[in-house]
Amino acid sequence: MIACEFLPRLQVARGSRLLVSGPSYRPTQPPGRFKPFNHPLQRCSSSASKPQQTSTDLNMASRKTSKAKSTPAEPRPSSSVIIISPRNEVLLLHRVKTSTSYPSAHVFPGGNLSSQDGPCPAVDDISRHDDGPWYRNAAIRELFEESGILLAKDADSGKMLAVPQEQREAGRRAIHQHKMTFAEWLKEQHPAAVPDTEGLIAFTRWLTPIRYPRRYTTQMYLYFLPLPMEIEKPILDEIPHEGEKEEIQIPTSDGGVEISEARFLPASEWIRMAQKGEAILFPPQFLLLHLMADFLGQGSSGMESVEELKRQREELLQFIHSGQPPWTNKCICPKALQIASDGQTVMKLDHPGPELEGTDRKGDTERVVQLKFIKGVPRELVVRWKKDVFKESRL
Repeated sequence: MIACEFLPRLQVARGSRLLVSGPSYRPTQPPGRFKPFNHPLQRCSSSASKPQQTSTDLNMASRKTSKAKSTPAEPRPSSSVIIISPRNEVLLLHRVKTSTSYPSAHVFPGGNLSSQDGPCPAVDDISRHDDGPWYRNAAIRELFEESGILLAKDADSGKMLAVPQEQREAGRRAIHQHKMTFAEWLKEQHPAAVPDTEGLIAFTRWLTPIRYPRRYTTQMYLYFLPLPMEIEKPILDEIPHEGEKEEIQIPTSDGGVEISEARFLPASEWIRMAQKGEAILFPPQFLLLHLMADFLGQGSSGMESVEELKRQREELLQFIHSGQPPWTNKCICPKALQIASDGQTVMKLDHPGPELEGTDRKGDTERVVQLKFIKGVPRELVVRWKKDVFKESRL
């Protein structure tokens, strides 16, 4: 087969970096949101004290084992949120090396759904893979637990809730130590406080490929933090003293339980770091960052006017609501095809996954992610047009 050529590397704009340190506390025990998924496999055993198995018995056992291995694991429901800063930079979290999910990788905040997020549809219910309040609640809860950023508002007035950073960190500590739930802590801050689920914008769903023993159905969201001029507006009734501005929430790690660093950078900078081997990005994160980089941070980072930042956001929103289906409704279960002897792989993005076969759900039929897996780590990632890759490789 013919090896595919990479597209020219993206020209990236260097912006200001906000490197943040972790809070002073370290939770006494991990929250345990990511537990190993034990995929049951039928086993065939023999013993010298038992009668010898016939060839028919062995063939039947072999077929049963093969069938068990080929049955995809049920995907666990999870949420992830892409936070855009007031300067249109993107928040990524650096997972610790010991994490059971994406160790050492840079990821968007998110995690598994919890019972406190609301009842998720049953495994055999197709709506389990649709956007819903349980996914939105989980996205905001996980964002707070992992980064300390709080997206909540007064249900009566609609104004965003302002909580000082020290108070937020104390809340995270209590939640990590299982002293209270996120919902209970939120009510302590304001009686009418609710998660700002309406501010979340659906931005693709991803199903883990069927070859993995631990799978997820992950709803991705986009959330824009207020632009600089909007930050100066009063939050709730806490009007700042003359000459002061509202606090801009700064992300922090969770004390090293799952996250070692939380950082805002331009989407194009994250892409550059991944292509240079300075950061580990898996295909879902790389693709979405690639798409956003075409719209966010196209000027001199840190120098754009408020009007320019607003225009960038509007163009991105117009894009994700476009397409057939739009990016707000795309469902992607990547399928890997090796296209060269040197290990180059192309990830097809058009299939929605076995759970959604026969439905009208679709992935992206125009693009693929090309990469190499080196010791399980994705390297040399690039997004290409599907037609170009398949024409070159004759797949």
